[in-house]
Amino acid sequence: MQFDDDADLDTSEVQDVRGSRIPGGRATIGGGLAGLIALVIGLLFGVGPDQLGLSSGDQPAATASSLAQVQQTCKKGRDANAQEDCRVVAVVNSVQAFWTGEFARRAGTYTRSPTVFFGGRVGTACGTASSAVGPFYCPGDRKVYLDLGFFDGLRTEFGASGGPFAQAYVVAHEYGHHVQDLMGTPARSQDGVTGANSNAVRVELQADCYAGVWARHATTTAASSTGKPLLTSLTDADIRDGLDAAAAVGDDRIQARYQGRVTPETWTHGSAQQRQQWFYQGFSSGDMAQCNTFR
Repeated sequence: MQFDDDADLDTSEVQDVRGSRIPGGRATIGGGLAGLIALVIGLLFGVGPDQLGLSSGDQPAATASSLAQVQQTCKKGRDANAQEDCRVVAVVNSVQAFWTGEFARRAGTYTRSPTVFFGGRVGTACGTASSAVGPFYCPGDRKVYLDLGFFDGLRTEFGASGGPFAQAYVVAHEYGHHVQDLMGTPARSQDGVTGANSNAVRVELQADCYAGVWARHATTTAASSTGKPLLTSLTDADIRDGLDAAAAVGDDRIQARYQGRVTPETWTHGSAQQRQQWFYQGFSSGDMAQCNTFR
């Protein structure tokens, strides 16, 4: 995965609050079994702190860090090719540029959503979360929350091969939830039912499919001041990294690793095969209309 060295990055789409202190309250996720369970669930992605029952509603929302690290260091595509946080900025720019154009093509309006970089603990409109929750989208404030340390866990805890596009897949999946939010889709998953054919699983698989749709168009989507694609190269190896990451966080893989058995009746995100299948469905078709997992 390669970005145009001379392309400008739009850091306004990312809020860097690493190093900020969230006043008041206490950590929402402790150690021991509760922390482990939260980590495992969180690493499936898309789970906000409110859904985990780990939130504290009176916590303040995150504010911009005085460090402004991303704004200082992530200027050009060459920075994205060299630094992980800048790479995520570039992916966010590309993903949102694609969905802006796609919504317009369908006579709709895409509302841009910031990604918040945090470390340790963060306050959101969905409550307060620790890094153990993993990446998540909060519909309350329409923001994506990400601790970059998650990507290390994806490799070390779940055996994903890693690579830059594995990171891009995670980001694009979370923005898939934002697309669903704008279209009113997440309401379908609030019935409390779990299982391989539940609405909860269908929502997650659709977000995987939307991530694949973006990937299909990533190298042709203009996302910089030059009017040229920000992402200039996406190889078969990159797509394999994305498929590998999708499989690594399948419910069956997680359950087999942490409880020694697979219980499909408790699935909330889908199996490794399902997650790969729907990501590739989006990538091969390039058409969000082909992502109807509720059919």
